[in-house]
Amino acid sequence: MRAIVLAILATGTIFISEPARAQTYDPKHPVCIEITDWGGRRIDCRYDSIAQCKATAAGHGAHCFANPYFALRGRHH
Repeated sequence: MRAIVLAILATGTIFISEPARAQTYDPKHPVCIEITDWGGRRIDCRYDSIAQCKATAAGHGAHCFANPYFALRGRHH
């Protein structure tokens, strides 16, 4: 009985988990927006400034933040 319950829980966890997304943060732009709606949440990194992002976020369930993967131009590693 215990094994059946564990199997059901494991199967449920697999089906409700969010699928992995490849490279959510586009490194070409310094600002991202996270939008939460009925379909879940998504991140879009195509903004060049916080002000530009906030203009899009206004009136939506969204917030802007610095892109942690932004590739600084001219920077050498």
